[in-house]
Amino acid sequence: MASKTVATGAILLVNLLFFTMVSSTHVPCPPPPPKTPKPSPAAATCPKDTLKLGVCANLLNDLLHLVVGTPPKTPCCSLIEGLADLEAAVCLCTAIKANILGINLNVPVSLSLLLNYCGKGVPEGFQCA
Repeated sequence: MASKTVATGAILLVNLLFFTMVSSTHVPCPPPPPKTPKPSPAAATCPKDTLKLGVCANLLNDLLHLVVGTPPKTPCCSLIEGLADLEAAVCLCTAIKANILGINLNVPVSLSLLLNYCGKGVPEGFQCA
């Protein structure tokens, strides 16, 4: 009789340990982080006076016609220096579309060329429309 009690107690103890271990490993998933809306390119504006970007015409002309030496970055790149990539792209896009630069251009190539030369990048999905 004592061996039945010991066996029953051992089985209860093993079950108790087993179910405690199984139930203690269930950890619910953390909630997903809140979604932060990305600024849409349509909502972006140029914080600079677009007419001042006319100085970028000389730089772009030098870049497109492969002038010997390195064209100066100072007048054009200093205008967009403190801007985020999206703001710089919007500013130059506006200047190119308004033909402020005075050159008939392939807009995506010109925009990419100017931004890259000034150390900026074309934001993913940005289209100068």
